[in-house]
Amino acid sequence: MKKYTRSVSQLFVVLCFSVVSALSVQASDKKVTAPDFTLKSKSGENIRLSDFRGQVVLLNFWASWCGPCRQEMPILNDIHNKYSALGFTVLGVNVDAESEKAINYLKDTPVDFPVLYDPESKVSELYSVSAMPSTAIIDRDGNVRMVHPGYKTGDENKYKDIIKSLMRE
Repeated sequence: MKKYTRSVSQLFVVLCFSVVSALSVQASDKKVTAPDFTLKSKSGENIRLSDFRGQVVLLNFWASWCGPCRQEMPILNDIHNKYSALGFTVLGVNVDAESEKAINYLKDTPVDFPVLYDPESKVSELYSVSAMPSTAIIDRDGNVRMVHPGYKTGDENKYKDIIKSLMRE
């Protein structure tokens, strides 16, 4: 039964991330478990998504070559800093095949949230990422509650609304 539940959860995440990049999935009352993963962080330690259970997590898939990703990165850092004391974190998942490119980008645009490296796109595939950037917001119980492919100015307001709502739950 657990295997079936996981398959259904993964199917939901696949369907959410397959939505056309101009659309976003709004906060949902559906409880779909976010697929767990472990990735190496910029500090060299292994970080596991499930280690953040109990917090609201904004999971952002990005690449150093992506213009909208570069535009969004400082905004995500501001959101992280504003809400981190309240049980919230951003996890940036870099998908560059060569992590050195992301490391160089982060020298010029440092962030305070954990940056994880997915050079083989295994986690990106697990979440069926089809647009750069792509964002998932995960509730305190580890459920995907919103998926948003792409980024345009103003999307951060949607993120903040959902984050505040989930932190009140």
